[in-house]
Amino acid sequence: MSPKIKGENLYSRSFVSRKWTFLLCFASFCFGIFFTDRMWNIPETNDMARPSVTEAERLKLISEGCGPKTLYQKEVKRDPQALFGEVSKTHNAIQTLDKTISSLEMELAAARSAQESLTNGAPVSNDVEKNQLLGKKRRYLMVVGINTAFSSRKRRDSIRTTWMPQGEKRKKLEEEMGIIIRFVIGHSATAGGILDRSIEAEDKKHGDFMRLDHVEGYLELSGKTKTYFSTAFSMWDADFYVKVDDDVHVNIATLGETLVRHRKKPRVYIGCMKSGPVLSQKGVRYHEPEYWKFGENGNKYFRHATGQLYAISRDLASYISINQHVLHKYANEDVTMGAWFIGLDVTHIDDRRLCCGTPPDCEWKAQAGNICVASFDWTCSGICRSADRLKEVHRRCGEPENAIWKATF
Repeated sequence: MSPKIKGENLYSRSFVSRKWTFLLCFASFCFGIFFTDRMWNIPETNDMARPSVTEAERLKLISEGCGPKTLYQKEVKRDPQALFGEVSKTHNAIQTLDKTISSLEMELAAARSAQESLTNGAPVSNDVEKNQLLGKKRRYLMVVGINTAFSSRKRRDSIRTTWMPQGEKRKKLEEEMGIIIRFVIGHSATAGGILDRSIEAEDKKHGDFMRLDHVEGYLELSGKTKTYFSTAFSMWDADFYVKVDDDVHVNIATLGETLVRHRKKPRVYIGCMKSGPVLSQKGVRYHEPEYWKFGENGNKYFRHATGQLYAISRDLASYISINQHVLHKYANEDVTMGAWFIGLDVTHIDDRRLCCGTPPDCEWKAQAGNICVASFDWTCSGICRSADRLKEVHRRCGEPENAIWKATF
């Protein structure tokens, strides 16, 4: 073969090789573009985050060349009404959370008090045991605790024959009207002695006592009151808790109707509000050993309900139960109650129907259609010779016998 023909064959083979190389490279390039496009154009799923309206606006503004100042102005110019709505929703949410926390605190206090009562050997009523077995706690209108002493048997009997229902009627009062009435007493200095046994025998007959883990004594009345509210709160879930002395006449239906008017109000303290002088002189009745805490001689106490009868709402009873170990006691029980509430956001309600006089005062008011809740003699801090006179007071000032069954609470 001549050199010329040989060179032409080499040139033709080289040209063909270059052409195939170019075609292969071009095909690879196209395939790469096609493959890359298929790999990265993945359909958007529902789980993937989408930019919010605010973020979209921000990106749009940035693309239009707006700076941070413009962005800030854009965000500030939001609808004030919509902003107010968001604030209102947040406020309502906080209030709901606060109520929930308060409710849980009260339930915790009730459980703690009940546990302490069981630990200390305090008796628990059959109703409480029944509710505990059922895993629930019934809501009552009010618990009326009648403060009494070992020596007051005649007073208790006079109350049983007048304004306090007995037997099946008292049971019906609890079940249908949601009203609990109990005589409140602790134990003697010698627990299990003759005084305690006499109360146990009386309770076995009538079943109308609430026994407290407390040593009885007149000078210990403030401590007894604190123990009463704490124990009553742990035993019964009620809207109101009432304390009354055993020498006072009470119209139960009128008391219930009075309290119901304030049922929706928070932290209610109801009674005949007064403000007497702070007595610093030793030996006198109602002497205040801590008189110096109330300022100069001749000063008066802050407003507080007179001790013959007053009522507090459920949240205040819960407050006493939770803080019973740190609440200070003054010599006088009514002053002590007022002191516990003076620094709280409490609604003080002064209702003079809770401190009417005995006949003819309460009788005139009843004839005028303004039936009294409670009646007593101010001179005796109760009805003078109440064991002998209570029936007469009840006859002239008491509400009709069927009034309690006609009441709507």
